[in-house]
Amino acid sequence: MPSTEGEPVLLGKNSDRPVFDAQPLRFFPRRSASGAGRLPLAYVELPEAAESFAHLGGSPYWCWGHEIGLSERGVAIGNEALFTRDVAANIAATNRGEVLPRGILGMELVRLGLERGRSAEDAVEVMAELVQRYGQWGSGVPGRAPVEGAYDNSYLVADSREAWVLETSGRRWAAKRIDRGTYAISNQPTIRRSWDAGSPDLLAHAVRSGWWPEQRGELDFARAYTDPAVPLQASHLRLSRSRQLLAEATDLGGVDVPGIKRILRDHYEDTFLNGPYFTAALPDFLSLCMHSHPAGFTWGNTASSSVCVLPREGEGLPHLWWTPLTPCTGVYLPVFVAAGTVPEDFTRAGATAARARPEDAAPDSFSSDSYWWRFHQLLEAVKGDALGWDFDDRRPIVRAAFDPLEARWAARLPEVEKQALELIGQGAGTRAAAELARFTDDCAREATAVLTELLDGFGIPTGEGRA
Repeated sequence: MPSTEGEPVLLGKNSDRPVFDAQPLRFFPRRSASGAGRLPLAYVELPEAAESFAHLGGSPYWCWGHEIGLSERGVAIGNEALFTRDVAANIAATNRGEVLPRGILGMELVRLGLERGRSAEDAVEVMAELVQRYGQWGSGVPGRAPVEGAYDNSYLVADSREAWVLETSGRRWAAKRIDRGTYAISNQPTIRRSWDAGSPDLLAHAVRSGWWPEQRGELDFARAYTDPAVPLQASHLRLSRSRQLLAEATDLGGVDVPGIKRILRDHYEDTFLNGPYFTAALPDFLSLCMHSHPAGFTWGNTASSSVCVLPREGEGLPHLWWTPLTPCTGVYLPVFVAAGTVPEDFTRAGATAARARPEDAAPDSFSSDSYWWRFHQLLEAVKGDALGWDFDDRRPIVRAAFDPLEARWAARLPEVEKQALELIGQGAGTRAAAELARFTDDCAREATAVLTELLDGFGIPTGEGRA
């Protein structure tokens, strides 16, 4: 939340996915349901809402839902995987031969909250009701069955006035309102003994399941529902690092967009660890900007990174700064939901991409027509090989090329935003949308030109890539 009156609310998110899990950015227009329309998700069908709001969404190539999104209502939502006792119980039941009803994936809940929520609080209510009704049992990982790819979810949900943290376990949930300061989530529950709304049977379910001794009194949600068989050394390190960096930024005058970008690019530099022992491309731990490791313990890369900017009505337009892949090798571009479009190559995944049930999704592969895959190509070029031998020499070259672009776009953005607001005030919304789209298109062309130069300099021919 803003530290000074009048500043916008910011929501930053890194999306960690398998290395081949392309994550395009797309615009989804408003739609209206007619009659008894049904919405087919990965495992369940829902009744269509009478009205679904337009939004931007960053989606794994195979998935209807999003990892991050921003709606025309100025609502932003991002999720993180949680490994709960309910997930563990479902895995154990499935391994015993029980057939469990499938539910809604966390990424689908992100999109449903964006499409149906008129405010952050409204989106939380929508998502919580769906969790209670349908549950979340299913796979969130392409090519894996639920027993290998299931997880519950936590969410940050924000608008220009407040933020909420929503944490779930199976069909249960707890939600906490944030009206000042900062908040961070990672792959572990953060709500303890205090929340503003929650499932009515949170305590009863925990006691009945043997997860919370009744005599201990007031329920600690995180303590009761976290799966003790899943170690927290990775998630707690990242959570604590996020909190530390947010606190430091607050002490220095407040958290702004450059400050959030700095946090999202972090590899534990300026800590007692002094960063990775070798390079960020050969990580020792899961850092905020995550890179794959040959040993597989990091699971993949940061697939995309976003900073959502949520100004009060009349003081600006909701937009996000977005980059595919690891933000330390990427360049954040400004994208306005009011533009009603994004550059065409932002929307493309790779050569094998197709929407599918998670278990049936084939790995995506390189396509030179995909903005996401071109940045995957750049990441691999900066690394040099699987051990990242060239990373420390080449990453400064990338930053020297991209950082001036981000600074120039940030300097231009207030004037572009001001002109769009004036046009909207004059009833010329179509012209405003065109100007906002043109601004992003210009930035994308500059980024692509520099990207091509970098790849040429690293000896990577255009159109050549590897997963």
